[in-house]
Amino acid sequence: MNKFQTILAMLLISGLSAAQYAPIQYFRPNDQRGINTYETTKQDTVVYDGVKIRIGGNFTQDFQSLSHQNNATPVYVAGVNSNQLMDITNGFNRAMANLNIDAQLYDGVRLNMTMYLSSRHHEETWVKGGYIQFDKLTFLKSALVDRIMNNFTIKVGDYEVDYGDQHFRRSDGGNAIYNPFVENYIMDEFATEVGGEIYYHHKSGFMAMAGITNGELNPTVVTSAKIDSATGRPNAYTPAYHGKIGYDKQVNEDLRFRLTGSFYMNKSSAGNTLFFGDRTGSHYFYAMENTAATSTDNAWSGRYNPQFSEQVNTFMINPFVKYKGLEFFGTYELAQGRTITEKKMRNATQYAADLIYRFRKGKENFWVGVRYNSLTTQLTANSNNITIDRAAASIGWFATKNIMLKGEYVNQHYQNFAPTDIRSGGQFSGFMVEATVAF
Repeated sequence: MNKFQTILAMLLISGLSAAQYAPIQYFRPNDQRGINTYETTKQDTVVYDGVKIRIGGNFTQDFQSLSHQNNATPVYVAGVNSNQLMDITNGFNRAMANLNIDAQLYDGVRLNMTMYLSSRHHEETWVKGGYIQFDKLTFLKSALVDRIMNNFTIKVGDYEVDYGDQHFRRSDGGNAIYNPFVENYIMDEFATEVGGEIYYHHKSGFMAMAGITNGELNPTVVTSAKIDSATGRPNAYTPAYHGKIGYDKQVNEDLRFRLTGSFYMNKSSAGNTLFFGDRTGSHYFYAMENTAATSTDNAWSGRYNPQFSEQVNTFMINPFVKYKGLEFFGTYELAQGRTITEKKMRNATQYAADLIYRFRKGKENFWVGVRYNSLTTQLTANSNNITIDRAAASIGWFATKNIMLKGEYVNQHYQNFAPTDIRSGGQFSGFMVEATVAF
């Protein structure tokens, strides 16, 4: 390497280092400071002094010690019992990693792009999505618009749909820094879709949001040749509508209260994935999977997909209360939906409760927590209700704001499944240890 190349390399390294820590407006930190942050607020804490780029990442490694069992009736396919569970043992799962690029393009204008570098479902690099967020429109040179934007935020792109509050607390591939537990809900609400959202924030703590998307993770412009069983007409691709209304207030130094209600509606879709949109996969590897399972093809172990791919209407309520180091986060969700071959809607009801205690005062770099999550739904329109419930307990430590270690004990049960279903009498339980780095 000659002198010019050495100088150029040093300049690039120093430039990337500066970019990494560039301050970004209206931004949720990728580290411990982002915990219990939901929608970004209208607090303008960063002075704009030109275009900035911030490069961040998330890395997660799990150690798994789970066991599973069932009492399903053997079902033989080509001489192999498809209801026989995979033999699993203690060991490390595949590491997951995300790459985050955030850019301050203008005063009050921020861009985000997130990539999955490695995950359970995709070993190769995939783009999660990207969006542009407007908290100011000063380039329009309008005093009236500036006053209006004091209370409004506009988001446009291929983004994580803001349905409910749980998606702000879930693990997303390598990004597990916000989640006090190892896994997400049994019925995981997460999707990236193309569209836009507009938010209204009031200084009293009241907020409201309205959004519209294409309703699909993998959109297409090809006309469908499939017939919708409910309408008898060719399948249509209609927009999906979602919204949220709530109140979020730091009442005093010790008490914060938040309560939101959300909805999502899609009348017809080529393949809606609101409950199956995670392209990274579960952190419970091979739990309740059969001997033919692979990490990639059976990437959502421990979760349940209601298969509301054609039509879905769903509503969620989320209370959040934090008093000093003690916090409660709850979920009640009522969903209806169907596939294109079904004429009638099916119901799914999910509720969950997290109780977390964070300590030491002023740092909250340790925590203990418990979660209970239960889902009741129908497999088909004429079937009886099945129930899946999970209890989990966790303990965790932030060694620094960027480095986290957590341990979890989990116990999950499957009830009322048909004897020929691999989940009949199903149960898995055991310990997980997870290390996460985020910056």
